[in-house]
Amino acid sequence: MESLETQETIKTPLFGLTHAELVAYCHTIGQKPFRAKQLFKWIYQKQVLNFDLMSDLSQDFRAHLKATASLTLPPIAQSKCATDGTRKWLIQVGGGNLVETVFIPETKRGTLCISSQVGCKLNCQFCSTGKQGFNRDLTTAEIIAQLWHAKALGATITNVVMMGMGEPLLNFEAVSRALTIMRDVDGFDLPKRRVTVSTAGMVPYIDRLSAENDVALAVSLHAPNDVLRSQLVPLNKKYPIAVLLAACKRYAARANKTKITMEYVMLKGVNDAPAHAKELSRCLRDVPCKINLIPFNPFPGAPFDRSTDARIQEFRTILMQAGYVVTVRKTRGDDIDAACGQLVGNVLDRTRRQERWRTQGVEKWQQDNGVVEKTA
Repeated sequence: MESLETQETIKTPLFGLTHAELVAYCHTIGQKPFRAKQLFKWIYQKQVLNFDLMSDLSQDFRAHLKATASLTLPPIAQSKCATDGTRKWLIQVGGGNLVETVFIPETKRGTLCISSQVGCKLNCQFCSTGKQGFNRDLTTAEIIAQLWHAKALGATITNVVMMGMGEPLLNFEAVSRALTIMRDVDGFDLPKRRVTVSTAGMVPYIDRLSAENDVALAVSLHAPNDVLRSQLVPLNKKYPIAVLLAACKRYAARANKTKITMEYVMLKGVNDAPAHAKELSRCLRDVPCKINLIPFNPFPGAPFDRSTDARIQEFRTILMQAGYVVTVRKTRGDDIDAACGQLVGNVLDRTRRQERWRTQGVEKWQQDNGVVEKTA
């Protein structure tokens, strides 16, 4: 049984709470709702974690907070900067686990790529994170701390993408609260179209997201048919393309004509033939979308090669001729393993996926999933 002394030292963690949650907290200690708004602005907008410096709070309130509450963030364990200016931070989240956050600076734009899980519950074959296995979901505090740290270190952030380690919609509650803090006018005040959640196709949560957080949606499609997509994205066996695209259409309808971004990694000889492009154009015909082609970023032991630039441009031309808006993602930060699909951090795997990948390796995957290039 805990001693009274131990119980008295336990403090309420406030970092990671939404505005509404801080209102509820203030109510329990006899404070008015406006105090919660002040506290919220100090934590997220002004980025002040020292109660003594929160000058518009009464001295009694500050003294109470110091005695009963805490404001702590998971620390940055390592920082790297690529030759192109891309920055990567490893965030220490306890138990020997590290997650990665990437900032990509561009002219008039700065994009922060945030992680949502330690590792990933899914096992997409082209993603290095998936090969690390899975340990646990991140808390709201651990998710929002990535944005807090990046801003505190001087990053000018115009866009946030939930495209780091993990499948965001499999950690829905924590991610949803983090999105609320990001968009709150008294928090980070990010416009809804400047925040993007990427999913491999968690259909039930796509519908929940559209109801609870009106943000931009990106879908990791990567194949134009179920046979190929099930090999690349095993989740497709549960939520096949037709079911996924129906959810995308529902999302677009609720999101006031916003187009869904379809992400398509370009894998040499696997999904990059002209016939695949034509099939993809037919597949997406009724979906309000734009297409983002992603040159594959290699990682140790990967069973794929990157499509040639010529093949990517040919693929893009076919889709553009079919009437789609098509972009090719520029590879950034690959010299520090910060490019799309390369994030690994440090995951104390509970799935044994790392062990199976090391023992079975590339040859086993290629034997099980022999895919020959389609011809036009």
